[in-house]
Amino acid sequence: MGVAGSFPSFAGKPPGPVMDREEADRALARLGAEHEAIETSLLALQDHAGRRLLEGAELTGVTRDRWATTDQAITLLWGYFDAYSGALAQAREVRARRRYPNRDDLVALTGLLRGEGVTVANTAALSAPSITGPARLSERFTLEELVGRMNELYARSLDMVVASDSVWSALPARIDLLAAELHRTRSLAHSVGVRPGEHPAGDDLEEITRELTTLRVQVISDPLAFWLPGPGSAAPGGGRPDTTRYDRAARALEDVRREIEAVLAVRQDAEQRLVQLRDVLSRADRTLAEARAARGEVLAKIAASEVPAVSGPPTALQERLAAASDYRRHALWHRLSPLLESLEREAEDELLRARESLTSVTAPLAVRAELRGRLDAYRAKVARHGLAEDPLLIERYDAARRMLWSAPCDLRVAGQAVLRYQRTAAELLTPQRPSSPEDHRGEQGDTP
Repeated sequence: MGVAGSFPSFAGKPPGPVMDREEADRALARLGAEHEAIETSLLALQDHAGRRLLEGAELTGVTRDRWATTDQAITLLWGYFDAYSGALAQAREVRARRRYPNRDDLVALTGLLRGEGVTVANTAALSAPSITGPARLSERFTLEELVGRMNELYARSLDMVVASDSVWSALPARIDLLAAELHRTRSLAHSVGVRPGEHPAGDDLEEITRELTTLRVQVISDPLAFWLPGPGSAAPGGGRPDTTRYDRAARALEDVRREIEAVLAVRQDAEQRLVQLRDVLSRADRTLAEARAARGEVLAKIAASEVPAVSGPPTALQERLAAASDYRRHALWHRLSPLLESLEREAEDELLRARESLTSVTAPLAVRAELRGRLDAYRAKVARHGLAEDPLLIERYDAARRMLWSAPCDLRVAGQAVLRYQRTAAELLTPQRPSSPEDHRGEQGDTP
């Protein structure tokens, strides 16, 4: 700790012009105000919660190194302050001798207030030369220089203390809250069978637990490792705590929590979902059975038609559905949850494939039904126009009908027969339409 040295006599030449009484009084008032401000700041730093925590903590890493330097700087600060206080007290003593100081008093005041009249014995310089530059046993300052040096050391020390305290104020409490949430999530996980080694979410919970435990220890012992200085900020404590690892752990826990909630939802509605699955697979089976029956009918009734094969029932899905029911009976919710999700997707896909198979197989029957409907529709039309007994129409209708109502039916030939009947009916119906002379001219031009 530095101490104030003895002040030299100012019988010699003073530093610069001799101050008059008003200048000396103004300088003393300003330096007195600075003395009070510095003392207040030093006492506040001494009582700062962050400094007390740093003093009693088992520090590691960058914080341990920075605190060793800062602790020496604070000690040196008090030494500088004592020297400053002593010099200011001596200047006030000289000024208090007379109401109107004589020249000797003013010369002495000028030397004290402006000259390098403060000698500080720096015993800390040997152990920490980096604080004030090269190691020196003593230094001489003007009062202005001493104030500047104290301001520099104070700002540096306060920056370290405030940064550490900010990290300690922000991260440990948040880590503890997240750890409490982690504990609740683990309890829920265990209640539905999500445990390490049995479910990925259980392994994730173990990893998050290890990370939070390690993170808290590191934050407590080395807070400056989790401090991000503000860009271009010269103010002490300018910056923010680095919450990257905490945020990553929080996101991971949220993902696990959502997965656990999904498992809990499975426990609540598993029976309903299993019933719905059985219903979907049953509909798929019935649809495939219908498609197989329709395929036999098509092969028997439609000639020269390529009919796709129909797959068998989805036995693999039925086996997995039985496994899902077994999981439910044994309350293996963590295994049932992903199995149900995949079964629901695959069951819907199976039902869609069964419907597509039925549509593909019955396509020739649909074509035959469309041809039958078209043939009967034209027959009804010509009957309304009194042409039902036309020999040519009867002949062509009977030919098309025999083809469509016989087995096996050749759809290509039957389609041509229906088309011939349509064309004949159209030709016979054309003159029967009421029309203007222009229409008659057009009809005559269209008649082959």
